Amino acid sequence: MKTVYAFLADGVEEVEALMVIDLLKRSKKLNVVMVSVKEELVVEGSHGIRFFADKIIDEIDFNTGDCIFLPGGAVGTENLAACKELEENILKYNKQGKWLAAICAAPSIYGQLGILKDKKATSYPTFAEKMNCKEYGGSVVTDGNFITAKGLGVALELGLEMITRLTDEETSEMVADQIQYS
Repeated sequence: MKTVYAFLADGVEEVEALMVIDLLKRSKKLNVVMVSVKEELVVEGSHGIRFFADKIIDEIDFNTGDCIFLPGGAVGTENLAACKELEENILKYNKQGKWLAAICAAPSIYGQLGILKDKKATSYPTFAEKMNCKEYGGSVVTDGNFITAKGLGVALELGLEMITRLTDEETSEMVADQIQYS
């Protein structure tokens, strides 16, 4: 079973995070671990909704992961980008060809690290100048080991695309059917 580390920071866009996490868990073929980048499990989202991560970043073994998922939110993205341990492991995952997924403002983290230079990618439009990618635009874009999404309106599509890439098309279709998405 593949492991997805979903990173959470104060200011995260709650629905972008939880929609994708929920869908990945519904697949029953992915181990999804919600990880706080701060020293406590409670994370407060961009709209004041608090929720609990499963672990803090110091408690996980990045070597056992198959995918890093970064939800957006402008403040949440700033807080994720400030985490040096996460940054180091994003670069390591990229070198290893492991999956890197992000939505809304968060794909700009990959762009600012310079790892999208030869990729097609997307983000929330106001972050376009920070993407530093070969080709920009679209709703949900997969190129190589990157899956990026424009924003909250396509969080469901991002979750299904991640399921397709990390498991298979049949599992993604099963989850889509379960939630009555056609």
